[in-house]
Amino acid sequence: MIVFGPVPSRRLGRSVGINNIPAKVCSYSCVYCQLGRSIKMTEERKEFFSPREIFEKVNEKIKKIKTKGGKIDYLTFVPDGEPTLDRNLGTEIDLLKKTGIKVAVITNASLIWREDVQSDLMKADLVSLKIDAVDKEVWRKIDRPYATLNLDMILKGIMQFSMKYKGKLITETMLVKGLNDTPKCLEEISGFLRGVKAAAAYISIPTRPPAEKYVFPPDEEKINLAYQIFGKNLEIVEYLIDYEGNKFDTTGELKEEILNITSVHPMKKEAVQELLEKADENWNLIEEMLLKQELVETIYQGETFYLRKF
Repeated sequence: MIVFGPVPSRRLGRSVGINNIPAKVCSYSCVYCQLGRSIKMTEERKEFFSPREIFEKVNEKIKKIKTKGGKIDYLTFVPDGEPTLDRNLGTEIDLLKKTGIKVAVITNASLIWREDVQSDLMKADLVSLKIDAVDKEVWRKIDRPYATLNLDMILKGIMQFSMKYKGKLITETMLVKGLNDTPKCLEEISGFLRGVKAAAAYISIPTRPPAEKYVFPPDEEKINLAYQIFGKNLEIVEYLIDYEGNKFDTTGELKEEILNITSVHPMKKEAVQELLEKADENWNLIEEMLLKQELVETIYQGETFYLRKF
């Protein structure tokens, strides 16, 4: 399927997905990938589908959605493999921008050291770069890159691209228990991200069946630690989990609002108390949510935080 959606996304609003790569053709074989191990690993850019075919199928989808009164915020390249392996990516972006809808590319950044890839991505309105590690050993364990890829070149390419890209740039870091969730790894990643000119840094955790059975999300204390460490170095940091419901909407339901907020970032105890007072509620609601394991209480540098139970 070349086109799917639209699907709700906190990053992208209502997004129509574009699958411009055959299933599991990728430059990485990430241990946490919900699609399983890569079938074919490569760093060679090829033509997989005709740009005209992609444009026509997307245009057809747009017409169907608009006929039903639907809204589309982004046309997003988010395939079953790595989108920048498609050597026609730039041409496809040019064609799709004729629709008047913004175009996004979600990439693992493995080929961003290439000038042609940077040139293609420059055309997109939004680019999301994956940065799971800046330590080579950790990078090989979690992302399992194609043999000829070089992390130093990738990191240099990310920095170069971020300096000249004019669209909206965001980053995503997937945390895996025991692999890249140590304070050292988190400090290294956030230190690197500090030099990247990104609008926001997202922290993800595995929430769907991964490629490898040994992959688990870190516990909530480690997730909170990651948020605090990233927050020291970066202006905007958020969690990114698979639930994409009515986050940030005012629902009038305090419990739902607390869950929505704490699924994005931890709340200090004082902030929770203030929210309860505004809603004329008492602390019993929090105790009940803790008892039902809907919330988790953690301590960081003497401060008490509350997170949604992932």
